[in-house]
Amino acid sequence: MKLLYAVACFSPLIGLLQFPVFGQNPTPVESTLDPVVITGVAPTPAPRVFLSDAESDLDVPLVVTPTRNVVPVTIAPYSVATLSDNDILERLGRSLPELLNETPSVMVQKTAHGQGSPFIRGFTGYRNLALIDGVRLNNSAFRDGPNQYWNTIDPYSVRSIELVKGQGSVLYGSDAIGGTLNVLTSRPLYADSGSLVGGRTYGRISSAEQSYTGRFEGSVSEADQYGFLFGFTGKDYGDLRTAGQGVNRNSGYDEWDFDAKAEFFLSPDTRLTFLHQQVHQDDAWRTHSTIYGIPYRGTTIGTDQRRSLEQDRLLTYLQLEGNPGGVIDHYLFSISHQRQSEEQYRVRAIGDGRINISGFDVDTYGALAQFSSDTHLGYLTYGASYYIDYVDSFRDNYRANGTYNNSSIQGPVPDDSTYELADVFLQDQLTINDHLDVWLGARATLARAVIGRGEDPVTGDPFSLADEWTSSVASARFVQKLDDEGRVALFGGVSEGFRAPNLSDLSRLDLARSGEIETPSPGLDPEEFTSFEIGIRRGNEKTRASAAWFYTDIEGLIVGTRTGRIIDGANEVTKINGGDGHVRGVELEIEQDLTGQLTLFGWMSWQDGDLETSGIREPMSRLMPFTAEAGIRWENTDGDVWVELLAYGADKQDKLPARDLLDTERIPPGGTPGYLIGTLRGGWELNKGLTLTAALENVTDEIYRVHGSGINGPERNFILGAEWTF
Repeated sequence: MKLLYAVACFSPLIGLLQFPVFGQNPTPVESTLDPVVITGVAPTPAPRVFLSDAESDLDVPLVVTPTRNVVPVTIAPYSVATLSDNDILERLGRSLPELLNETPSVMVQKTAHGQGSPFIRGFTGYRNLALIDGVRLNNSAFRDGPNQYWNTIDPYSVRSIELVKGQGSVLYGSDAIGGTLNVLTSRPLYADSGSLVGGRTYGRISSAEQSYTGRFEGSVSEADQYGFLFGFTGKDYGDLRTAGQGVNRNSGYDEWDFDAKAEFFLSPDTRLTFLHQQVHQDDAWRTHSTIYGIPYRGTTIGTDQRRSLEQDRLLTYLQLEGNPGGVIDHYLFSISHQRQSEEQYRVRAIGDGRINISGFDVDTYGALAQFSSDTHLGYLTYGASYYIDYVDSFRDNYRANGTYNNSSIQGPVPDDSTYELADVFLQDQLTINDHLDVWLGARATLARAVIGRGEDPVTGDPFSLADEWTSSVASARFVQKLDDEGRVALFGGVSEGFRAPNLSDLSRLDLARSGEIETPSPGLDPEEFTSFEIGIRRGNEKTRASAAWFYTDIEGLIVGTRTGRIIDGANEVTKINGGDGHVRGVELEIEQDLTGQLTLFGWMSWQDGDLETSGIREPMSRLMPFTAEAGIRWENTDGDVWVELLAYGADKQDKLPARDLLDTERIPPGGTPGYLIGTLRGGWELNKGLTLTAALENVTDEIYRVHGSGINGPERNFILGAEWTF
């Protein structure tokens, strides 16, 4: 009903934009969402194209995530941010979450140096969806609040990153509330004809991180026949040095990543792709919860002697994609297996000394079928997906002297459990006239959880349960060109979203915020969201700008509440569908060419929101404060030398709910202070494929902390990078 009401609200605007009879077959125009668009204009006849051909480093990036078809970003009906492989190298980012630092409406919280979790339009953790080439990274063990799982994606194996903000659940299902991030992985290099052997090496060093990163990548291909790519990345992060604090002991960690991809052209219009990637993170501490934490403006530190994580993730998929023409213009079949393994080593406080080793393995098997067809009803994109998680979980307990004591019934999540997500979806793109495109979509989902062995935190007895939920959501979006050239366009619409309770909600038994332990909470219902957005874009040779307003209505948010019981020395927190409220905000972004060599750029984000729980209305937890960036960039006439200076700042955040006030290890009394950081960086593309980049971050050595983080930002930081392609 909400969506029907919202569509009615938008109908006057659509009517003013010369809405014709729906029964007419739309006439193809420049903005038609045809999956064979590769330059922003649909050629005739159109060449073949595959979804992974989306290209982010064009003047007008081509994106696939907003509509599940390859389209220019200028005609996407959502707010979209893109990062190309060149952007990744120029920003000299350490991790994938940190690469999103300079994105409007995104706040990257870091619980620890080895962890990073973006807050996107007010949401984080399992309320944001991550995809790798369209395959879900999220699984049923993801927990509420910030988590470390996006940090397991190696940014140096990535060709482009697409972030669609506030997308809703029609195209990608549960969890896609704050945003949907799609990581498009590197592909083999191809010559116009014949064979090609090539590759690249990359190195990065950082003073404040005391880190060293290296990658080697090789590619072998035969045009229109096959292509192979393999890569290996090694990362050694020392203990982080923060301004005014010096070395943060036990904050460093090691990581290695491996990836391989093979592409086989079965015909000119058919491609089979195999991908395998693997990551291992070793000894990444949650330092703030240990005695090695460093106070910041009155924050407390933990009592544990050690709390460290080892993280493993591997993903393997096989995808068949083609453009047969006829009734089906494009199809994609995908099968995948992903394993995420986590092991936590905890040594309790001095005087206690008990040791707990806990963790889980989640094996996720997925299948997807997607089709696109040009019909008299519009351009249809439709399909179905199915994911199932198999979960093994453990917790072994040892005495202070290191001798084995016992094993618990479950680890962080219940042992011997499964979780299923089955979906069908349909989206129809209607070209109303030369200026207006409309997208209408719907999805139906069945989610089912089976808990094999959970542990009652009070009695210590095992329990099991099964539950299932169904959800139906819809969306209506539009893009209206305001001039004949399409340089100015209005976009927006309304999208419903949902998030089904996962295993972490229903039965987690693990440490949460400062001094809290989450316990099982059966009987939960899906969360429901309705997102409204209206925005405008302008793009020409001199000016590229956008502005957007968004509002997300929240019903039945699953929130944690303290019960008053103390379990194992921590305050018990259980979950209920107790949160109703909203989050809203404004984003502005601009890039202005002053001369052929000098460019001004900048953006700002403002957010506000509240949540009513048990009759008490409070601000949204860890809401992003007012944040802005401004900079200037110079390039020489050949484009092979560039320098940019930018300033990034955030206001004080003192709008805190009760649980944030109690999170004394991460949030200072009275709120997180504001800060302003200056960065100078540049690059030089030499001949023979060699490119050098350098940056000086936090020029003024500002003492700062991103709101909600457990560790401060780096001190004045010198970074050097070098890439050689051959």
